[in-house]
Amino acid sequence: MPDVFVNYRTGDAEDAATMIARELIRRFGVEQIFFASKSIDAGRRFPAELVKAMEECQALLAVIGPRWAEVLGADGRPALEAEQDWTRREIRTALDRGVLVIPVLVGKATRIDHSVLPEDLRELADCQYRRFDHRNAESDLTTLGDTLARLLPELGEEDRDARAARERAKTKSRKKSARTAGHTRMRARDVEQHVRGGIGNLNGDLGTFVNEPQGPVNTGRGHQYNAPYFRGDNTGVQFTAGDNSGTVHQRFERERRRPDDGR
Repeated sequence: MPDVFVNYRTGDAEDAATMIARELIRRFGVEQIFFASKSIDAGRRFPAELVKAMEECQALLAVIGPRWAEVLGADGRPALEAEQDWTRREIRTALDRGVLVIPVLVGKATRIDHSVLPEDLRELADCQYRRFDHRNAESDLTTLGDTLARLLPELGEEDRDARAARERAKTKSRKKSARTAGHTRMRARDVEQHVRGGIGNLNGDLGTFVNEPQGPVNTGRGHQYNAPYFRGDNTGVQFTAGDNSGTVHQRFERERRRPDDGR
């Protein structure tokens, strides 16, 4: 059962109708879009197939070009005036069924005036329309497809463009997660290397714990002062003053010589 019936008039904007049908078929699938020259197989009964599609569709697109109301029938009169005109019958059936009817104004076509429509099509003039211009074909076709997908949820489930967009988003998210994880591992290694090359290992869930110290450390608040280190004869005794919440001071004093030290 087709969801969308593409209605158009021979002799008016046929190329636009073909482009619209082709794009909708690409996006939603051939089974969801009815376009007479595409959907009716050779040997099928044309009137019966049209009537069946009209009675089953969920929406009708009335493709209307600048000459839509002016095309003449076999009798030389405007085709729109003939009650058996297929374009007129298709629109009338959709309006009578109460399904979604969207006029698609092509090129320089203007909004339809009630006065040019037969009485049974007057409601068409009140339907909100969409535009299609060959100069903005891609954008206009996307807008039309998005509108149908939003208004017809069952059709939206067949939206290939939406599925492709979701897949691209998933792929992008996976790549981003992989890059973030790699960056985090690199930073972790950098931190470990810097710590081991500095004062020692930093650990602890509730605070900072220092082990394997390799130099002077002050884990409290305040400043740290380190006195020079003397070697050889000048070896001194180290005194350290301070606590875990203040300043650490260090100083060195030379050892006092014993009286009997002859040096």
